[in-house]
Parts: sequence; structure tokens; C-alpha cells
Amino acid sequence: MSSQVSTSRGLPSPSKLGTFESPHTWQMSGPTGQAEAGSSDDQDIRLLSVSWNQDFGCFAAGTSNGFRIFNCDPFKETFRRDLKSGGFGIVEMLFRCNILALVGGGSNAHYPPNKVMIWDDHRSHCIGEFAFRSDVRAVKLGKDYIVIVLERKIYVYNFTDLKLLHQIETQSNPKGLCCLSHHSNTSVLACPGVHQGHVRVEHFGLKVTRMISAHDSHISCMALTMDGLLLATASMKGTLIRIFNTMDGTRLQEVRRGLDKADIYSIALSPNVQWLAVSSDKGTVHIFSLRVRVAGEDASNEQRSLEGPRMDHQNSSSSIDPLIQTNTGSNASSSLSFMKGILPKYFSSEWSFAQFHLPEVTRYIVAFGAQNTVMMVGLDGSFYRCSFDQVNGGQMLQKEYFRFIKADLTPLRTSAP
Repeated sequence: MSSQVSTSRGLPSPSKLGTFESPHTWQMSGPTGQAEAGSSDDQDIRLLSVSWNQDFGCFAAGTSNGFRIFNCDPFKETFRRDLKSGGFGIVEMLFRCNILALVGGGSNAHYPPNKVMIWDDHRSHCIGEFAFRSDVRAVKLGKDYIVIVLERKIYVYNFTDLKLLHQIETQSNPKGLCCLSHHSNTSVLACPGVHQGHVRVEHFGLKVTRMISAHDSHISCMALTMDGLLLATASMKGTLIRIFNTMDGTRLQEVRRGLDKADIYSIALSPNVQWLAVSSDKGTVHIFSLRVRVAGEDASNEQRSLEGPRMDHQNSSSSIDPLIQTNTGSNASSSLSFMKGILPKYFSSEWSFAQFHLPEVTRYIVAFGAQNTVMMVGLDGSFYRCSFDQVNGGQMLQKEYFRFIKADLTPLRTSAP
């Protein structure tokens, strides 16, 4: 599978870029097309994709005639481009700067689905282009890397000069599963391996590759912590979520979403590595308590969100106990859990600590906000913010709801960092 890369000039450093802080920051002159700012009717718009930025403070919505950027707290639309010339199936942000990765989508795609355009909205032109022989399944951006996911291959490019650094073979990956860490001291990528149920973890800075046998069936969803030291995975069965140490591949914890098969839409790990959230086609968002120790737990929440957590670990795969601790709240378990090893496995499972029920007709992606809140963005154009009791758990309390776009309810894609 070959690729072609072109660039009009050197890419700017991410630290020197503008931000999407105002809906009127730049003139609305869309990517190689004519823009009509605010002139379109949402009733005619199809929502094609929603995706978080790297710190979950914003999300991008790709539509059948452009894209929009939303701030999460406070919730507001900060930027939009409405175009006559087509839609975007993938809109990937780089934190809050003006660089976006765009892939065409929908029945009237703005770009071919086998091309990735690196768009500088401050300059209002494309600064890089990648072309492939097959459709692009996902794009991930980091401060150092551009990661492009095809169905059976992943390309990793240097962000500054677009030089190809790595080519990674995977099993068939139609969902475009791939995670990238976003911490100043670590560069970690996780993706499906070449064997069913396996996850490949690349520690680029250490030049270490780790293969993790996560599940018996195909991987359906995965998420990394900000520092890339913890990995959460779910399989096509969707009943169990497993948490692994990416340094040595050891399994640290296993939690149960339910007994029935489910399609897992999204997994999120909280910045302080105390909680895990899962959304699925069953319409319930589950919150689980994690038992993984992180260093410097007396550090401020602000510092955690900026730098990400550090996991206390030793490189020996036998050193698992130091990674396990009791959290503030504990997950529910069966009253028959004392008969572990005698009764079926689900009787000794850890069940969710807190829950929130959503409409089952659409996909939702989830992320953690400030002060024990969870944010949910749906491909029906809805945004929820809920809070949970970190001591007692139970049903979460809805704090905010916004309908950010009245879209056609036939979604295509969701993604996360």
C-alpha cells in the first residue's frame, strides 16, 4: 500500500499556532471552496462525525457541508465553516490550534475519502496532503506526529516535515482503531495487532514494541491514558473492559459492562486515572472505579490535566501489586463473589459504579470533565454533562443538555484521541 505526500511549505511549530477561541477569529473562506457563514439550515445537514480534541476541552463535528468546533466548558460553538462544495467524514483537531486534519465524507464529499488534507485555517489553505490507494479510516494528531489509519496499515509521519517514520501492519481495522498519547514525556501509540484480539503498543521514545493479548475476539474499542502508560480495551463481545500496563503488558484490572453482547462506542479514562467511562449501543454510560495507583496524587487537578498522570511501575512484569490500590468508591460485585472459581466468572465480576441512561438510537462518545463530571456527545447533535457521586455512585445527575445541531439522524463515524 503506497502513499503520496505533498506540502506547499514547511509546517509551523504547534506551539506557534493560533487557536479556535472565537467564532469570528478568521474570515470564513472555506477549504478550496466557497463558504456561507451561518447561512445553512441545520435541518438539511447530516452530522457525519464527532471527535474530541486531545485534552477533551473541545470537540469537532464534521457535517455534510463543512465542520464546526465546540468548546465544552462553558458549552458554546466557537468556529464553523459551512461550504457548498461538500462534507467531511473526519475532522481531527490539534489541541486548540488552527491546524486540522480533514478527510471528505458523505454523499457529496469535499475531498476524496482516500486523501488527508492538513488544513491551516489561519492561512486559509492546505499545508500538506496525503493520498492513498484505499480509504482513510482515522487520523490522529499529536505535537510530534501525524498518524493515518487505513484498514490494514498505519502510517506515522513527522509533524514538522511530513517525513514517513513508521509503517505498522494491522489486522483488518475498519473502525480505524488507534490511540496516541499526549504527554510531554511519552510518545505511545496503540493499535490492533496482526492477530485477533491482540493490541500492538509502540513506545516511540523508548523504541520498544509491546504485543498484548487483550481478548479472544476482535478488538472493538480502546483508549490510552494521557501519558500512554495505561490501556483500556473492549472486544466485539462488549461485555468486559480490561486495563493493561503498556510497559510490560500485564493486565491490571477487569470490569464488566453487562452480560449481553454490546457494541462499545467509546472508552474514556479520567485524567487522574481514578475512573473509566464506557458508552455502548445499549444506551447506558457506565462509570467504573479504577484501582491503579498514580504518582503524586496530592498534585493539583490543574497540574494533572496539563501534564497527565504518572503511573508508579517497575519494569518487571511480576511487580503488579504496587499498581493496585483501593479507590474512593468501589465497583459493585455479586453477593456470591466469595464463590469465585466455583460459579461462572460473571458472579465475581466488578460491575459499574455509576450509570446514566441515553437514547439507544444514536452513538455517543464520552470524556471526563472537571469535578466528577462526564461529557457525552451524540451523533444526533446532542451534548450532555452529568455528575456522579464519587463515594456512593448510582445514577448520575444530568447537569446540562444542549442540542448543538438539529441533524439528520443517519450518522457515520465517531472517534476519540
